Amino acid sequence: MLWECKAGHPKRTFSLKTGTVFEDSPIGLDKWLPAVWMIVNMKNGVSSHELAASLGVTQKTAWFMLHRIRLAMQDETGGKLSGTVEVDETYIGGKARNMHASKRAKIAEKPHRNHFGKVAVMGLLERHDSNDKPVKVRTRLLRTVKGPELKALVRENVEEGSTVHTDALHSYHGLMANYMHNVIDHAERYVSDEVHTNTIENFWSCLKRGLSGTYISVEPFHLFRYLDEQAFRYNNRKGVTPSDRFNLALMGIVGRRLTYKDLIGAQNAPNGN
Repeated sequence: MLWECKAGHPKRTFSLKTGTVFEDSPIGLDKWLPAVWMIVNMKNGVSSHELAASLGVTQKTAWFMLHRIRLAMQDETGGKLSGTVEVDETYIGGKARNMHASKRAKIAEKPHRNHFGKVAVMGLLERHDSNDKPVKVRTRLLRTVKGPELKALVRENVEEGSTVHTDALHSYHGLMANYMHNVIDHAERYVSDEVHTNTIENFWSCLKRGLSGTYISVEPFHLFRYLDEQAFRYNNRKGVTPSDRFNLALMGIVGRRLTYKDLIGAQNAPNGN
């Protein structure tokens, strides 16, 4: 339904979807709202094929809808993590046995680079504190895993003076100047009293299970959107009802816009989930 404002301004005609991620979509709220419910409450996410079958739309339409909803799930509240923060990095990408022969050949040419063809991602996770504050995780795509970039991201996202737990990767050396930096060497052990990175590694496990089991194939160009989706569900998984998660996602739809042209960028039509 459309309304028209009697005052004189450029956008006099509007609907309930104006000014939200749903704007200019011919899809009705009777399909948009169930789509939001499904993506925020299904543990491992929902693929565009499954959503298309559930809503009676095409796979391409469902794919576009899911990416718009992921935009609403982005956490832009700001502020730095504090207390005890686990920091870890992982690599996301397809398994060599599932790759095209040409890609497998490139990997074979560089056997010393176990992560060739994958995307590096950093995770920063704030643990519970004495007030039972919920765990909060953030993710950032990485260009490299070298010291300057990793330490800059830690300083950007973690309050100075906090306790930071990392593995023994040399790139983290130097954090002691700003933080109580504890290192756990996984070649020796995985836990030493309270020093470990098991919580963020649990997040990586949840993320990769969803990517490989639900979405099958995720282009690096869109990976950050899937990271936002998983972080939203992980941060709102305990002490939060399905209705709460649904309402939180709807609070993020206002003032955000994602057009199809912006979504695909320089790429061709979507082939992901």
